[in-house]
Amino acid sequence: MLAGVGVLALMVLFIGPEKIETALQQSNPWYLALAVIIQLAIYGLWTERWSITTSSLDISIKRRHLLPMLMVGLAINNITPSGRGGGEPVRAYLLSKYSQSPFENAFATVIADRGLDTFPFIALAIITIITAILYINLPQWMVITLVIGLIILIVVFFLALYMSINREFGDRAVRWFLNILKRISSKMHNRVEQRAINAVGGFQDSMRVMITDRKVLLYGIPISFVIWGLEIMRVYVVFLALNINAPLEIIAAVFVISTLIGMIPLLPGGLGAVDGMMILLYSYAGIPASISAAATLVERLISFWMTTILGVAVLPYFGADAVDKMTKKL
Repeated sequence: MLAGVGVLALMVLFIGPEKIETALQQSNPWYLALAVIIQLAIYGLWTERWSITTSSLDISIKRRHLLPMLMVGLAINNITPSGRGGGEPVRAYLLSKYSQSPFENAFATVIADRGLDTFPFIALAIITIITAILYINLPQWMVITLVIGLIILIVVFFLALYMSINREFGDRAVRWFLNILKRISSKMHNRVEQRAINAVGGFQDSMRVMITDRKVLLYGIPISFVIWGLEIMRVYVVFLALNINAPLEIIAAVFVISTLIGMIPLLPGGLGAVDGMMILLYSYAGIPASISAAATLVERLISFWMTTILGVAVLPYFGADAVDKMTKKL
C-alpha cells in the first residue's frame, strides 16, 4: 500500500498541492453529498444482485445480513494485493457460516455475482477503446496494451466459466493443480486431493443451477449495467462538484481504463496505479491536471476509502474467527 501511496504523492507534488487545494476549496458540498448517496445506492444494488444468486440456490439469508458481508469482502479486496479477489473467499465463508449452507454453494454465489459484472465491463471496455482512440489521443502502445488486456480478460472469463460448468474440464484443471502441489508436498497433496475434487463437484453443480436460472441472468445482468452506470455517474458528479462539466464519454473511458489497470495484482485495490492513471488520462483528454487530481482524490475517497473503512468497521460484528480469517489474507 505504501508503494501505491508513494506514486500518488509524487504526482500530487508534481502538479502542485496548492493548486489541488484551491480546486478542493471551491467544490460544491451538495454535489459531493450526491456522490456519496450514489455510492450508497451502489452498495444496495450490489447486495440485491448477490441476493439473486443466493436465492437461486435456496440459501436463506436476509439482505441486511448480506450487506455487511459484502462490505467486509470489498474492504479485504481493497487492502490486499490480490487483484481484487482476496475478499471473495471471506464473503463465501461468512455466507456459509451464517446461512448454514455448504461452502461450495456459498462460494458459487460469490463467483456468479462477480461474473455478472464481467458482461457490462466487456461491453464498456470495447466502447472505451474506441472512445479512447477518437477523443483521448492515447499513445499507440497504450491502445495496444488495452486491446491485449481486454482479449486476455475475455479468454480468462470464458475459460473460468467453462471450468465452472463442465465437470470433466474442471476435474482436469484440479488434477493439474494437484500434480503441482504433489511436487511441493506429497503429504499435503494426499490430504487435500479428495476434498478438492468433491468441492469442485459441488461448486460446479451450484454454478449449473444458477446459469440455468433465468432470474439470475434476466435480473442480474441489467442490475450490473445499472451499477456500472452509477459508478460512472458518481465520477461525473464529483467533477460537477469541482465546477467542471466534463464530457460523460471521457469520464466513462477513463473509469473503465483505470479499472483495467486496477486488476493488475501488484497494488492493493490498484491503489496508486489507478489514481495516477486516472489523473494522467484526464490530462490527456484536456482537463487541467489540478482539477484531475482533485477529482481523483475525492472520487477515491468515496469509492475506495469510505468502502474500506465501512468494511473494516463491520468486521467485528462477525466475531473473532472472521477477524482471524481476514488477518490471514493480509
